[in-house]
Amino acid sequence: MQDSPQLSTTAPTLQSPLSESASIVVVGLRNAGKSSLINTLFEKDVSIVSPVPGTTTDPVSRKMELPGWGPVAFVDTAGIDDEGDLGRKRLEKTESRLAVAAAYIFVTAGNRPPEPAEEALLNRLHGGGKPLVLAITHADIPINTHKQDWLNSLSTRGIRHVLVDNSTRRGGADLRRSLSALAQQAVFEGGPLDGLVSEGDHLLLVVPIDLAAPKGRLIQPQVETIRNALDKDCRLTIVKERELYETYRSFRERPKLVITDSQVFSKVAADIDPDQRLTSFSILFARKKGELAALVRGLQSLTRFKAGGRVFVMEACSHHRGADDIASVKIPRLFGRLVTPHAHFQTVRQLPEDITPEDLVIHCAGCMMTGAAMQHRLKSLEAKGIPVTNYGLFLAWANGLLPRAIEMLPEFPALWEGVL
Repeated sequence: MQDSPQLSTTAPTLQSPLSESASIVVVGLRNAGKSSLINTLFEKDVSIVSPVPGTTTDPVSRKMELPGWGPVAFVDTAGIDDEGDLGRKRLEKTESRLAVAAAYIFVTAGNRPPEPAEEALLNRLHGGGKPLVLAITHADIPINTHKQDWLNSLSTRGIRHVLVDNSTRRGGADLRRSLSALAQQAVFEGGPLDGLVSEGDHLLLVVPIDLAAPKGRLIQPQVETIRNALDKDCRLTIVKERELYETYRSFRERPKLVITDSQVFSKVAADIDPDQRLTSFSILFARKKGELAALVRGLQSLTRFKAGGRVFVMEACSHHRGADDIASVKIPRLFGRLVTPHAHFQTVRQLPEDITPEDLVIHCAGCMMTGAAMQHRLKSLEAKGIPVTNYGLFLAWANGLLPRAIEMLPEFPALWEGVL
């Protein structure tokens, strides 16, 4: 059977970032053939394989353009039957990837009977409602009779399987087609401008190019917003903050929306009409990632934050911090002036185990995380009663731009009710 001509495994530098790639987690017992299956899917050796159980220790992502899905990241994980102290830590990482996955490939060896651990996990994943494909490896030899009975019972529940022979890579095309057929069941992130603009609208984007700006390129929220605006057939004007005043006054009609980097909120607000719709890339991304309501609620903690408390300014990616870094300099400076000068700030990429509801988390825009990963993180914090907001919302509050910076959102009345 001929494979789809749309398969693409272009070099990662030419692909969408992981944050915009649906995560498809490959899971199963040790030596079920998970890493070999990744190679079968890609039709080349991209994962290390070995007959030694436990070769894959940490989750490893490989990207592909998959018909129906667009950009996806296949995540190879450690075996669910891993053992020992290290095994438990690997299982924790596997569980964290399963929690934020868009879909699963459950890998099981056809020549072995089903294990209790397999049955338990498969039932749990199937009950979660996300797309699931069962890949049966070792298809070059007869299927174990107990495994066949299990597969027959699963088919009555709507769980289909694909036979794969990793030694010849037979079945890879069938597996890709099965995944493509399930794309309509997946939940995809919306665009940053969904529900805000229409065809022909004029948008003014304010993009500072300072020491913190990456050399030769724009940051991810800016790039995605520009592309989303073009997809919606909007007209764009893009300026640095120094050109904003003259540019804004040159328009015959005001823009539908001004979108700025949160760090220059104050200057932008001073240079445009006071009733001009204004928001930030960070706020749009908080909405895009699906948890703006939780971040708006987190603003309430600013009015009751106790002197001496801890504030964790959380980043989702590694980057060079300049002399006027937003996370380690600008936010602490504003917080000290407007909330309390007696707060203990830590800029982190991972939260400490001893975090409490007395602490506060101020999160970045999350542009390098998937929406599912961001939602999982925020729900985990909310379950512990830990308040969290984000850079854009905090800076809008600090500059007196709330509720203005969110009042153009269709969901604004429900977001703002009873907040501040």
